[in-house]
Amino acid sequence: MFRKFTLRVPVLCLALVLIIVGAVCVVVLEKTQLIIAGKNITSIAILLCGLVFYAGIVLIISMFENETMLSIALLLPSMVAVAIFVYGFIGWSIRVSLTQWKGLNPNYAWAGLKQYYLLFNNNPRFVIDVRNTGMFTVGFILGCLIIGLGLAILLDQKLKGEALFRGIFLFPMSISFIASGVVWGWLMNPATGNRITGLNLIFQKLGLDSLISLWHSTPQPWGMAFTVLPAVWQLSGFTMALYMGGMRSISDDLREAARVDGASEFQIYQYIILPLLQPVTLSAVIILAHMSLKIFDLIVALGNKAISLDVPGIYMWTTTFDGTNYAQGAAIGVLMLISVAVLVIPYLINNMRTETQL
Repeated sequence: MFRKFTLRVPVLCLALVLIIVGAVCVVVLEKTQLIIAGKNITSIAILLCGLVFYAGIVLIISMFENETMLSIALLLPSMVAVAIFVYGFIGWSIRVSLTQWKGLNPNYAWAGLKQYYLLFNNNPRFVIDVRNTGMFTVGFILGCLIIGLGLAILLDQKLKGEALFRGIFLFPMSISFIASGVVWGWLMNPATGNRITGLNLIFQKLGLDSLISLWHSTPQPWGMAFTVLPAVWQLSGFTMALYMGGMRSISDDLREAARVDGASEFQIYQYIILPLLQPVTLSAVIILAHMSLKIFDLIVALGNKAISLDVPGIYMWTTTFDGTNYAQGAAIGVLMLISVAVLVIPYLINNMRTETQL
């Protein structure tokens, strides 16, 4: 395994210093507490000291000049962190969902699939959540794909100021969902009369009273459909960027050959460009669906936890923290994870198979 070892005295000295300092600090911090500005940061300090200790170990491994071992050593902290804070917490959530924990005091008494049964058996709120999520997902994906593809085709025409327009279309993506939700909540204010504001006020000033709407306060199912507007506004630029990347990767020789054969620009996009963009479309659908299935902050900012706009993320929050029903909240979280995994895992498997074939 270690066929070659190159002793570098400066590196060895540095490694020993890091190991000794890290080990000593960890031992000292385990016996005392580190308090700065009235806050106990002992656990964070121990973690940092442990990383210092591990850095010394990595330096020693680097002198063996084994790329495989060095790669494993460098990735190991991240792998451990992901194993604990991602998969470990997923496993813990599954464990909690199978208990009877309701209330502030933990109760790990085994309940089996009781929490899942209660969700699917005559639970009107969960039915609303599933319906709202389905409507939001469909509208969100279709809106982003259509607008994103249209913008990408527009910019693909080599217009002047393309960089400026690309930046304008991508700018909404830099805004958080909670911020855009607050702004769009004002724009789609359903108030009328003297309290009219936002888009309704604009329509009123322009004499377009027929367009005045209650927006997300409209009786269901159309109220949920209006929540798609800010989401599409924010992510259509991202979809545009995906499509533009796909279009720019297509050789211009294909287009020129089609033009020589007498094909119009519409036919070039219909029979050449769009079919070649199918992998991009699939990637966009997976990413957008993943975001829509776990949407939370945008809906909270728009509807303020209204039942008519309820989604599984809000239901999980209110059940867990407002209702202190940790078992059922964990069950909702597990169902959300499964819904995302159903989309993501087949996509990842297909990508792995494609890369293997290549």
